[in-house]
Amino acid sequence: MVVQAARASSSLEAYELLEREHYGTEVINRRYPRRSESVPKALARWMQRLLGSDGEEDFESVSLISSPVRASSAQNRRFLSFGMERRRRNNHMDESDDDMRPGANANDEVIFADPGSGGGARARLEQRSNRADEEEMQLDPLPPMFSKYGDFHTIDWQRDLARDRLRHKLINNRSKDFPLGLLKSAWDAGAGWICVLLVGIAAGATAGVIDVAARWMSDLKDGVCADRFWLDREHCCWSSNDTIYKDSDCSAWTTWPEMFNYYSKSPFSYLVELFFFVAWAVGMSTLAVLLVKVFAPYACGSGIPEIKCILSGFIIRGYLGKWTFLIKSVGLILASASGLSLGKEGPMVHLACCIGNIISYLFPKYGQNEAKKREILSASAAAGVSVAFGAPIGGVMFSLEEASYYFPQKTMWRSFFCALVAGIVLRLVNPFGSDQTSLFHVDYMVKWTFIELIPFGLLGIFGGLVGSLFTSLNIRWCRVRKGNKLVGGNPIYEVMLVTFATAVISYFNPYLHKSGTAVIKQLFDRCGPEDYMVELCEYRNVDGEVYFGSAFASVFWQLSVALIMKFVFTIFTFGIKIPCGLFVPSLVMGAISGRMLAMLTEGFLRAVQDEAGTSVFSCQIGKDCMMPGLYAMVGAAAVLGGMTRMTVSLVVIMFELTGSLEFIVPTMVAVMFAKWVGDATHKQGMYEAHIELNGYPFLDNKGEYPYSTTAYQVMRPSADRSEGGKELAVIVQDAMTLGEIEQLMRDTQYNGFPVVVSRESMYLVGYVTRRELQLALHSARQSQPYVVTASIVYFTAPGQASVMQHGGELSSSSLAPLRLRRIIDLAPMTVTDQMPMETIIDMFRKLGLRQLLVTRSGKVLGIITKKDILHFMRNASDLESITNPNFK
Repeated sequence: MVVQAARASSSLEAYELLEREHYGTEVINRRYPRRSESVPKALARWMQRLLGSDGEEDFESVSLISSPVRASSAQNRRFLSFGMERRRRNNHMDESDDDMRPGANANDEVIFADPGSGGGARARLEQRSNRADEEEMQLDPLPPMFSKYGDFHTIDWQRDLARDRLRHKLINNRSKDFPLGLLKSAWDAGAGWICVLLVGIAAGATAGVIDVAARWMSDLKDGVCADRFWLDREHCCWSSNDTIYKDSDCSAWTTWPEMFNYYSKSPFSYLVELFFFVAWAVGMSTLAVLLVKVFAPYACGSGIPEIKCILSGFIIRGYLGKWTFLIKSVGLILASASGLSLGKEGPMVHLACCIGNIISYLFPKYGQNEAKKREILSASAAAGVSVAFGAPIGGVMFSLEEASYYFPQKTMWRSFFCALVAGIVLRLVNPFGSDQTSLFHVDYMVKWTFIELIPFGLLGIFGGLVGSLFTSLNIRWCRVRKGNKLVGGNPIYEVMLVTFATAVISYFNPYLHKSGTAVIKQLFDRCGPEDYMVELCEYRNVDGEVYFGSAFASVFWQLSVALIMKFVFTIFTFGIKIPCGLFVPSLVMGAISGRMLAMLTEGFLRAVQDEAGTSVFSCQIGKDCMMPGLYAMVGAAAVLGGMTRMTVSLVVIMFELTGSLEFIVPTMVAVMFAKWVGDATHKQGMYEAHIELNGYPFLDNKGEYPYSTTAYQVMRPSADRSEGGKELAVIVQDAMTLGEIEQLMRDTQYNGFPVVVSRESMYLVGYVTRRELQLALHSARQSQPYVVTASIVYFTAPGQASVMQHGGELSSSSLAPLRLRRIIDLAPMTVTDQMPMETIIDMFRKLGLRQLLVTRSGKVLGIITKKDILHFMRNASDLESITNPNFK
């Protein structure tokens, strides 16, 4: 047997490097107080573990190599640099033709033990081998490092949280070391609060910049402020000396025909206005889609469906990266300013989560642990809604009800703090210049009556029907886009065509011509004395006592056309390759429908009031019987609830959005009716439908599993071998060579393998993931040249080393073995084959499992993943003949 020990020079290098690592040398001294001769070996093993963590995302426990040949000093130096270079290596496995090391370095200390000779050499060899095995067993309780998950994989919540608990335990044990240990412990305790503070500040500042830029660029389609070009239309007119102006049409604002000295309202001036309106819209949307396509393909869409999947434990590399954040910020400004039927509130949640992901890497506690990182992302989602609507409490409720999958108590407090900071920063930026925290502040003076609950309920029913119809039509069009190469393969032309049609039609309708937020603000208006030149409120004075006169018909017709066209535009817009949200278009459609119902109800009540002897609908003389703006507000909540199926968070958002505490009950009535009708007509909301359309493995924690089945019927491979089911791919704990395991990984695409005692018994030993196994084998190939293809891979405890046989030549059984016991999960989650699927689904939801092994009497039968459950649930037509054998 050959033993190669590291010399003192390499040990000193390892010792100096270890001093710079965060574990410190005092841990070594405490573990080995009486055995100074074992420090070099302990350092070598510590370096193997420490080099698996280089401060980046890719963390992996380097496999412990138990071999009769130990590395030379030159090889040790190469191994010390391996941890810094591993990130730049490919993850494929390299074949090696070297069966043995060709020679030994002159500086190496080599000891040969001949089988036929006795003496002290063999005794010293056995003593040193036993001491190394004892030291290896002493190091086992240390927390293992962890690896980066692959793209489009799900995380293991329990494993990541267990690693964080072990990390926290080590920090607490060192907190007694004053002052460095105490400072590290205090920093670890406050890292989460500091992280969400930075996220809130960044999210508020980003939202302020986007709001100011979008308002200014949106008004460019109509003209420019001649004296102060950096002002939008509203602020430009505020700075003018005009006392009266209609629809912000003041003398300080210069339209595009006026820029060419055409001041009269002639057909040519209208053509010039139409040309610039359409040209600016098409140009801005085209630039947005070009930026998305070239630099960040993930910057398109709303982002909320993907955020829900990411928060549930799904990995989408690059979706929350810095390029996605930058391009989506610029693209959102361009897309919202182009006049398309979209909103910027939904994408703000995506941008806030991008900020949370980027800032979390400043704190290794969160950046290096995917499960802990999702606590920051949940708080970031709350901050996104807070800055989008000016609703901090609504943001926390949205993150709790709609976005987050894992939401412990401390995450709620941090989400509250993050949303609070984001709201304060947005208030300091004051992008709208109104010095108000609510975006659509209302001050209705009329209280609602109980008889009005009937039209409020009707608005809820209408919102549920509109939401279900919109979801169905939009999903159908998205399927056409995915399946049709002419449409899906040309996203730039699709955006240009949709923008051109939207701009041309919107130009002729005043409720489509304006931006979505401006229309909502106008529809929520109470029609006070200051609105006497606005057609939406002036029809009463024009028609006089005729409640359904020509002015009423004109306004009602314009609102009807705007409602229909907004519905059609949004169907084709939501899903194109630019940043686009759904909140504002839904609010616009709901506000229009509510205002139309209010106009009809108002005319009806006034007609009844004039009837002699009627007191049921009587109103005080000189005051309105009802408030049309209230109906618009309730209708907006109803349609948005029908689209997204939000309930509590939506009511809180509407309350903070308008500042109207008095009208929470009408909003709750409309939202509940919208929820009931929407679930009855289409079981999925818009975001859940898009998750299913994209095939994301999202197991909704609000859904139910109505089928009576067992784990044996759902597991993979299928229990029915007659249908061509494959056998379960397993790894034998001590009977497979390195080449056989590499061949198994090449032949399969599974994300992990059960480790069994033997293929005959199939008794379970543990579970190893594909990525950890792949990195361990690759690192062994690169750093240990004496590990060859024929080497046996052991997943058991270290045993006695092999010895030389037959004249100094190694037999196949005496090749250097590879021990990978440390990368095995020795306690994987298992269930019996007769476990009901209802219980298994609850385990996946509440524990955040990545996979579940199915056993019978300790023998592995199959495996269940989240994708297997979703695939089984979606094939509902095949489930009627499948029943639980326990209930026959």
